[in-house]
Amino acid sequence: MTQVVLRPGDIVHVGPEASVQFSGDRALNLRIIRVDPRITYDGWMWIDGYVLGPAGKALQRRRIFVRRDGLRPERV
Repeated sequence: MTQVVLRPGDIVHVGPEASVQFSGDRALNLRIIRVDPRITYDGWMWIDGYVLGPAGKALQRRRIFVRRDGLRPERV
């Protein structure tokens, strides 16, 4: 499996596959502004970004800890 490189500006869907805390109506779309390069648990990562509303506008800045394989790239 090829691992996608995440970059600032990418938009990803963050749901329960990324972390149980994003289950159900807590799922969100996030525009990445920074990927923390520090090593964490295998397969997990810290990312900074903006939560996007239905119209694609930034609503809130967040820093989240998620499973890389659980992030789903969104098309703009």
